[in-house]
Order: sequence, then structure tokens, then C-alpha cells
Amino acid sequence: MDFCDNSTPRSAVAVYSGGMDSTVMLYRMRELGIEVKGALSINYGQKHAKELEVAASFCRELGILHKVADLSGLQDLFGKSSLTNSGEAVPEGHYEEVQMKSTVVPNRNMILLATATAWAISLEAEAVAYAAHGGDHAIYPDCREEFAAALDKAIQLCDWSKVSLYRPFVSSNKAEIAALGSRLGAGLEKTWSCYKGGELHCGRCGTCVERREAFHLAGVEDKTVYQGSAPSVADLVKSGWKL
Repeated sequence: MDFCDNSTPRSAVAVYSGGMDSTVMLYRMRELGIEVKGALSINYGQKHAKELEVAASFCRELGILHKVADLSGLQDLFGKSSLTNSGEAVPEGHYEEVQMKSTVVPNRNMILLATATAWAISLEAEAVAYAAHGGDHAIYPDCREEFAAALDKAIQLCDWSKVSLYRPFVSSNKAEIAALGSRLGAGLEKTWSCYKGGELHCGRCGTCVERREAFHLAGVEDKTVYQGSAPSVADLVKSGWKL
């Protein structure tokens, strides 16, 4: 899979969650010689801060300017999303299952990308980078290429300086990203995916199952430590990645 094309910018601000996809994106941007002027994490009222702590740690290690935008005041506007509403339990299972739609935070990526665009303009960066990938498309409408293309056009019109949307993984799957991250030595076991925000990855929520499936399909060793209640990969494979 070729993760580089003619739209590769010279500089960018990255929307950075501390997860596997956006961490691999940072490492890949550095490999391509893209100047990462800053990495922006967003507190949008999610139930835990684990991913923000991981993001800060990676940025310190990589020497990248890191900021956290506090948009937690928007939490009440996101309705019953299980990622922000304390009364909604985070569902377990594969993303293909219907209950996973409860993890959708309405319009999250537009909010995150609009915020990052403002910072990119102030830093005179050419682009905003985000790591949405092809496997996200079914469950998250704001990870689809149609959305990304439309928003790319919009942010190029929002200021006198031109900023584009860089989305290197939008046509890739998570297994390809896992393989790339392994090649780049991105420390994938230190990234954070779990929606539950415990001491260890639960190994059972949608993003944990997707993460484990990606390592398996990529043929890459998964060094992530999961909770003892997590099913084995062998059992997940046998069940078609369903709990």
C-alpha cells in the first residue's frame, strides 16, 4: 500500500489521539519529511483521559509540540453517545455489530478538524492531518472519503491562507496501518485504543477487537497487554471476531 501521493504537504498540524492510527501517521509523516508543526488532542468530554496522557507521552518522545484543546463543555450536546454519556455503557463486540453505533459522537471529526485548522492557520502549516482509515467507514460517517473531500474544500476556503486536509490512510485498512507501524518501529504496544480507559486494554470493546484483528491480519506480533477477561485471539478468530 502506497501511503504517499501528490497531495503530501510540506508541513501540517496533526489531529492526534494517542491511538494506533494517528501514532503511525505521525511516524510516517516524519519519514516522509513532513514538518509536524504541532499535534492537537481534543478533550471533547470523553469518559477517560487515558488517550490524552498517551498522546502527550508520544509527543514528548518525538519532540513534537503538543496541545490539548478543552472542548469538554460540548459534552452535553452529544446526546447518548456511549463515549461521552456516563449513563450509557460502552458496548462490547465487533464494529460490524449494530450496538456499536452507540459509540458515534455526532459530528466529532468536523469539530476536531475545524479546531485543528485554526491552529494550523496560526502556525502557517500547509495542512491538517487526520488518520481516519477505510475500516472506520461503515460505523463512522465522518471518516468516509466523501466527508473528507468535502471538508478539504471547506477548510481551503475558510481563510486567506490555504490549508488542506491530509488523510493518508482514508483508503487503507487497519491491518495495513499495523504493518506500517511495525516497520516504522512506532511502539504500537504503547498506543491506546480502548474505549473503557482502564489500567489495561479491555480486549473486548469495538476498538480493542478491531485492534487485535488488525495485528492478526497483518501478521504482526501484538505486544499490547490486555485484561485477563479478554478472550484469546484464537477464540476470536474461531467466532469470526465476535464475542
